Amino acid sequence: MMTFQKIKSVIVEDELAAREVLKNYLSKYCPQVEVVGEAQNINEAVPLLHEIKPQLVFLDVEMPFGNAFDVLEACKDLQFETIFVTAFSEYSLKALNQSAAYYLLKPISIEELIVAVNKVHHQIMNHEIFNRNKIIVANFHESKPEKQQVILPTLEGFEVVKMEEIVRLRGNGNFTDLYLNNGNKKMVCRFLKHFSEILPLPFIRVHKSHIINMNCVKSYNKGGIITLNDGSEIEVSPTYKEEFLKNFK
Repeated sequence: MMTFQKIKSVIVEDELAAREVLKNYLSKYCPQVEVVGEAQNINEAVPLLHEIKPQLVFLDVEMPFGNAFDVLEACKDLQFETIFVTAFSEYSLKALNQSAAYYLLKPISIEELIVAVNKVHHQIMNHEIFNRNKIIVANFHESKPEKQQVILPTLEGFEVVKMEEIVRLRGNGNFTDLYLNNGNKKMVCRFLKHFSEILPLPFIRVHKSHIINMNCVKSYNKGGIITLNDGSEIEVSPTYKEEFLKNFK
């Protein structure tokens, strides 16, 4: 029989029924997880997390007296992996996707729970800990989108860049080639569609294969070619032309 090193975990969720469902799922389908504590709001969660110092926290995004980002801010001296549990919220999902965070949508899917737990378990057991929590908190408090950071899953692990450093993105099959203002190129393990959903203005899609940073546009000609600050030339497809030109009116 396969044995697991248990992951010391805490559930932070304001609804008792939701906590019980999650505990039941973890007990049945995720034997590598040991739930050692529960909290129903931020006032309970912060001291509990400092006392227990868990390896993994299942964290509800919206709670009484504060939200998940407040919990992470108050626990920024701790290092733990987080699996967020949330009802659909475009804002929170963008923030979590930008930070390459693990999250589960309510009602929780058993299959998605197993996948998320297995990924976290692999990272913890292989000491591949990457502190996304600090970046999530920093982004939450940064009002200027271009100053926010985005975590890029690469073949080697993760890299962190500020959005203002990105000049353009190009779809490359199952990957995305990301070009920075220092001349470097990163191959990221995400479809281009992922970035079209999470990157705010000034990023705009101009072609099925291209997203550009509007702040890096040097010129545009009537033939439909954009020249960027790095010297690259990008074709604007008819589908996206009107949206692109609207930003210059």
